[in-house]
Amino acid sequence: METVIVAAGLIIEERKILVTQRKEDAHQGLLWEFPGGKVMETEEPRQALKRELREELGIEAEVGAMFEVVFHTYPEFSVLLLVYRCRIRKGVPQPLACRALQWVDLRDLEQLPMPPADTPVRSSLLLSKEEPLAP
Repeated sequence: METVIVAAGLIIEERKILVTQRKEDAHQGLLWEFPGGKVMETEEPRQALKRELREELGIEAEVGAMFEVVFHTYPEFSVLLLVYRCRIRKGVPQPLACRALQWVDLRDLEQLPMPPADTPVRSSLLLSKEEPLAP
């Protein structure tokens, strides 16, 4: 079974977390996720995440420390999800390659339908002993 490597960004501003909604015709369509995308064969994951955030949201981001690593098996393929803390350096997020985006607090994040690969990240945020919403 194929394993897809995905890099995602945990972007937090003013105690709100940025999430994006998948397009209707995408795998796991209309679910909410942490922004990012597939890492191409020749890319380093942090560089792939910078590219994906530029393409998907029109922003330039600084990719920081790893927040979470998740391995999830779907019926069709497996996903290795690498989630990095990120900071927006330039631009205002716009839904260029996603259906929608929103800034949510932890309480609202808990209520959003998310793909199975993203739910452990949400759980880590909710259970984090450190201050996850600090800049």
